Amino acid sequence: MLRRLRANGPALLVPAAWAVVIAAHVDLVATRTLLIAHGVMAVLLVGFAALSYREMREGILSVWWLVVAAGIPVTAAGLIGLVTPVLGQVFLPLAVGGWMLLPGVGLLETGREMAEDGPRNVYLAAGGLCLLGALVYFGGLFAAGGQRALVAGLVIVGVGQTAGIVDAVVRY
Repeated sequence: MLRRLRANGPALLVPAAWAVVIAAHVDLVATRTLLIAHGVMAVLLVGFAALSYREMREGILSVWWLVVAAGIPVTAAGLIGLVTPVLGQVFLPLAVGGWMLLPGVGLLETGREMAEDGPRNVYLAAGGLCLLGALVYFGGLFAAGGQRALVAGLVIVGVGQTAGIVDAVVRY
């Protein structure tokens, strides 16, 4: 049962996580809820990294293990940002950006490693959407577009990451 949950859970958790992030950006989620979600996510990431290490030491899975492991301090940055509002202005965008870029790079690397006749385009497109979404998001944060750009960037990333993880769960 645990093996099935580890294999299939991300296909539900990834879009759910981005839905919560989007909801937080439009003030539909309380800070306390986000704090709890980050705590749960940190525990899940540590558990997943520990339980999956032996199975994910080689090939493209090693890249994804690194994404998960690097996501632990990224998630911790989000926790710090939520607990310490003065640091939140730096740590929260760092956490959001980290979770945009880490899987984006993982998806691009997965596509690069795939055979020409495989689903490589799914992963390359998904990774590209992550990078595009990050660009739109941070453009809205630091330049033009404001709230609409933030939400649009999050939606783009969420679609890209969901496409990549759903394809991986269904195909493998």
